Amino acid sequence: MEFTIIIIFASLAFFLLLSVPIGIAIGLCVAVGIVFGDILPPAFLVQKMITSLDVFPLMAVPFFIMAGEIMQKGSMAQRLLKVSHSFVGHVTGGMAHISVLTSMFYGALSGSSPATVAAVGGIMVPSMVKEGYSRRFAAAVNTSAGCLGVMIPPSVPLIIYGTTAGVSVGDLFIAGVVPGIFVGICLMICSYVIARRHGYGGGKRATFMERITALREALVALMVPLIVLGGIYGGLTTPTEAGVIAVVYAFIAEGLVLRTLSWQKVWEVFRGTAITSASIFIVVATATALGQILLFYNVPDMLVEILVGISDNKYVLIPIILVFLLIMGTFMDALANILILTPLLLPVMKHLGMDPIHFGIVMIVAASMGFLTPPVGVNLFVGCSISNLSIERLSVAVLPFLFTMCIALLAITFIPALSLGLL
Repeated sequence: MEFTIIIIFASLAFFLLLSVPIGIAIGLCVAVGIVFGDILPPAFLVQKMITSLDVFPLMAVPFFIMAGEIMQKGSMAQRLLKVSHSFVGHVTGGMAHISVLTSMFYGALSGSSPATVAAVGGIMVPSMVKEGYSRRFAAAVNTSAGCLGVMIPPSVPLIIYGTTAGVSVGDLFIAGVVPGIFVGICLMICSYVIARRHGYGGGKRATFMERITALREALVALMVPLIVLGGIYGGLTTPTEAGVIAVVYAFIAEGLVLRTLSWQKVWEVFRGTAITSASIFIVVATATALGQILLFYNVPDMLVEILVGISDNKYVLIPIILVFLLIMGTFMDALANILILTPLLLPVMKHLGMDPIHFGIVMIVAASMGFLTPPVGVNLFVGCSISNLSIERLSVAVLPFLFTMCIALLAITFIPALSLGLL
């Protein structure tokens, strides 16, 4: 049995080193495990891949992706930028604060980290450079702030964790609000410190009427999280139904009210949604099969025994697990991490007395930091394409923000009220 487990993980590492796409790599390592284990039938992989997608909450994923695609092709990002500028543009390092605040708003619209970097950073990085900010700082701020896209609900990783752990996606959405805002505030504090050190001043303070005008123009965009999250929190809709409402609202707002969608853009929306959804579902299907085969070999129980053997003190074990999550985030996609590690680590966290909802938020925050670390840091690649910086220079530039997020992660982990206070 131990030999089969070693073969499974060794083959997964081998395929990832060959740069095989993550969903295919996981499926191949499951197939290797079936062949060498000689216990499970060959049809096991296909059966689990099919049944893993037959889950109602997963239907929300393509709808939230489509809503994000519509808003990315439209004008909502620019309207949110104007609101952010009117409220925080005058503070020291004001342009950096605008980037973070707009990413918080946009994260509540798109639910995607790379999309947030592309939409907000694509506008803000050139603007910050024009205002005298260094290109490295501008790119680092926007690349790091993009991580808020998966923390602040609605979020695809939160949906995936909910279906994997068997907990309420609606409760996860509620629990993710305060931690997402908290991490955003921490990034703004980090930006302020760096901006003050380098002498990046703020702009002109907006008048009261200018703020009201900006809010009125962005009302169409600001209504999206209110409608979606309000319906879920109020018990009026499920997350899947809320996703459908988000798509319909986004189409009406961008297509009929703001008139920013052409037929070409509509085609790009459907194409982008199909490609992104397919890549996510391949990972979901194969990772679920991997999780099942690990459960079959009692790997979660073995992991609990090993970790408890180190110490039964949660203040010792939890930091070890957090470091493990951060290390895994440098090698694997966030969704793959959630799908593979949740069945393994959730029993350990329950043994330590951590609520599954709380652990879900901790895991999403930790997984989001993988977007900032090579070799698979997707935000880094998007940030490099926007700023024309090398991956090496941008990786160094994001280190202060990465350190800040580590401190925020510790606070979220050891102060449960940040996640569970609204439940």
